[in-house]
Amino acid sequence: MRQYRGPALFSFGFRPFFLGGSIIAAVLPLVTALALAGGIPWNGGVNIIAWHGHEMIYGFIAAIAAGFILTAVPNWTGRLPMTGARLGFLAGLWLAGRLAMLVSDMPGGVAVALIDASFLFALDLFLWREVLAGKNWRNAPVCILILLLAVGNAVWHVQMINGGGVLGLHFGIAVMAVMLALIGGRVTPSFTRNWLAKAGREAGIAPFAMLDKLAVGALVIGVVLWLFMPENAATGFALLGAGALHFIRLLRWRGWRCAAEPLVVILHMGYFWLAFGIVLLGISVLAPATLPATAALHALTAGAMGVMTLAVMTRATLGHTGRALSADAPTLVIYGLVNLGAALRVAAPFLPMPYTSAITVSSLIWSGAFALFAAVYGRYLLAPRS
Repeated sequence: MRQYRGPALFSFGFRPFFLGGSIIAAVLPLVTALALAGGIPWNGGVNIIAWHGHEMIYGFIAAIAAGFILTAVPNWTGRLPMTGARLGFLAGLWLAGRLAMLVSDMPGGVAVALIDASFLFALDLFLWREVLAGKNWRNAPVCILILLLAVGNAVWHVQMINGGGVLGLHFGIAVMAVMLALIGGRVTPSFTRNWLAKAGREAGIAPFAMLDKLAVGALVIGVVLWLFMPENAATGFALLGAGALHFIRLLRWRGWRCAAEPLVVILHMGYFWLAFGIVLLGISVLAPATLPATAALHALTAGAMGVMTLAVMTRATLGHTGRALSADAPTLVIYGLVNLGAALRVAAPFLPMPYTSAITVSSLIWSGAFALFAAVYGRYLLAPRS
């Protein structure tokens, strides 16, 4: 790493993917809301809702996951990180997929599928190589989840070529929910414990135990049932049970004890959104007339994934660029905007205003969080480590 002399952007995995992912997140929801409201034309090869769903999961979330995992792999395996031309090539694959999806009526469905699908499969091959070479079997589940995410993306493209469907999109949401449970369930109690120790306070954080395994296992069962029996009452009850276990898991980490440190609190808030979204998804299965499925899905995506990604992005960027692990005023605004935007998006069907207006307002606020991240943290991502 000391010998690397190329652009700072390609000196570590989090840099290009956090920057690119934040820009996509800043623009994409707003474009979707404006197109639905008739404010701008949409001439894509797939309808605007399908494009929005795909790009939020397989564009934005996939980029942030790649940035986090590429940065964590050296710690997991003891091997050198991906830098320079190899990292630039992988980031180029991701960008090519975004451009192909934006003009998807031009190259054709099969060409777009091949371009877009290549990124996640290439990422997974790299991860497997590192995990196997480092004999780091503990993190093999992460490699499996990235492979499943790549498969979900391929399923989405096959469905679009053959007339549409939601399995590919739901597959991606399910995989990312499990990934949040695994990785969020690792970093949240760890950083909480570290902060309490640094503050000279007894941690009192429950160690990883059988309840954690049950919570993750219940979530896997719940989302598998949701994928293949989305209207079955058993699915709804399974999701409610899984959500309850994740709420209990969250309480065992005692997040209220670190209220003085926003960089830690935001991790707990992200995990709260995950548990809340799982419960809402179960309710939407059991009582779809009472709670629209879109509200539950946005609790998982705009809420859990949006909040947790910004929690990880801000902390990792500060730490790996040599800056103090402290939340300044812009960071607090970022956290406030993403939570408010997610809350309004989930509540949109119930607000006393036109639905399109509600989602436009929520998109402005939620996207504003990522726009502010790109503006403030983009300087750190583009500059050498201080």
